[in-house]
Amino acid sequence: MNILLAEDNRDVSTNIAEYLEPRGAKLDFAYDGANALGLAIANRYDCIVLDIMMPVIDGYEICRRLRSQEGEQTPILMLTALDSLSNKIKGFDSGADDYLIKPFELPELYARLKALCKRTRISQTDGPLTIEDLECNPKTLSVTRAGRKLKLGPIELKILFALARASPNPVTKEQLEAEIWSGDVVEKDVLRSHIYSIRRIVDKPFETALIHTIHSLGYWIGKDKNGAAS
Repeated sequence: MNILLAEDNRDVSTNIAEYLEPRGAKLDFAYDGANALGLAIANRYDCIVLDIMMPVIDGYEICRRLRSQEGEQTPILMLTALDSLSNKIKGFDSGADDYLIKPFELPELYARLKALCKRTRISQTDGPLTIEDLECNPKTLSVTRAGRKLKLGPIELKILFALARASPNPVTKEQLEAEIWSGDVVEKDVLRSHIYSIRRIVDKPFETALIHTIHSLGYWIGKDKNGAAS
C-alpha cells in the first residue's frame, strides 16, 4: 500500500509508520494541511490517512478540495479524536470513506486500510443505470442528475450503485453492509452517515427525493408515488 499519512503529531506518525512499514506499506508524511493537500494532488496513493485538526487547513477542507478534483477517488480514512455522530457525518459529507477514533489500536488501523483499499474497487462491468432523472455509470464512475454532474466518494458510489442496480426493489441494511464492507464489523452509524451524505448530494438540491428509507428494513431508490421525501 502506498499511503499518505497526514498527521501533525509526529509521535503518532512515527508509531503508525513503525507498524505499517514492516508490513509492506510505503508512507509519505504531511504535518500540516497545506502540505497534505499538495502531496495528495501531486501523487497517486492507495489511501490517505487524514487527521481532522491539522494546522493551516483542517481535514474537512482537505477532503472537500480533493473531492472537487476531477476523477479524484482516492480512499480517505479520517483519524481523529472527534467522536460525535455530527463529526462523523461532517467527515463523510466532506468526502471521507472511513472514520477511526483516537485512541486506536494499530492492528485495527492496518485492517481498515487493507479493507478500504479493497472495497473501493468499484465494479466497472455494469452499463449505465437510469432511475428517473438520475444516471449512474459504473464504467466511468460518474453520476448525473437532471444533467448535473454529482461528486461522490468511492464508498458512496458503491452504495448508490447497489441501490440503483436493485431498483425498484429495496436493499436491506444487512445486504448493503455485506456488499460494501465484505463481512467486516461495521459501526452502527457508518451506513446511516453515508446515506445521509448521499442524500445531501443526490436529493437535497432537487425538488423530488429519490432515496427512501424503509424503517427497520433498509433503503430503496426511485420516485415515490406521491413525489415526497422520506
